Amino acid sequence: MLTRLVLAVDRHVTGAIWTVAALLLAALALIGGFQVFTRFVWNQPSPWTEELIGRLFAWCVMLGIVAAFRQGALVSVDLMLRLSRGAWLRFVRRLILVVTLAFLAVLAWFGFELAWRIRFQTFATLPISIAWAYLALPVGALFSMLAVIANHLDPQNRELELAK
Repeated sequence: MLTRLVLAVDRHVTGAIWTVAALLLAALALIGGFQVFTRFVWNQPSPWTEELIGRLFAWCVMLGIVAAFRQGALVSVDLMLRLSRGAWLRFVRRLILVVTLAFLAVLAWFGFELAWRIRFQTFATLPISIAWAYLALPVGALFSMLAVIANHLDPQNRELELAK
């Protein structure tokens, strides 16, 4: 029952994150196009576009990594997974789960701490707190933790499937 609940929550959350990441990617393309237009057509580059692109790209990557974790599409210790059977395979999968969750927990902790410390600083060209950009790290890490747990409960190993 708990497994079904986790997978249902993951399905909705990951679907929403994929949509947001795709919209961010589209926004990045539009802002990049605007930057090129202002620079080469008007000969006056927009001062805020480059900074915004960098910050949105961080969000796009951290949200996109959630999808990669859910699909098992990240580079992993695939040789160990390919050679493992039975109890050893279960041990390797649990070890990967624990190490990945520990890494993501550290990333979330220090990401929140960093965002909190710089919450009063603003971007050079935008009147927005820099903390919004740094929040991509802990937010992406927390959603990735859900995706990693969901992948452990319902394995999808796109990386291994494509390698065969």
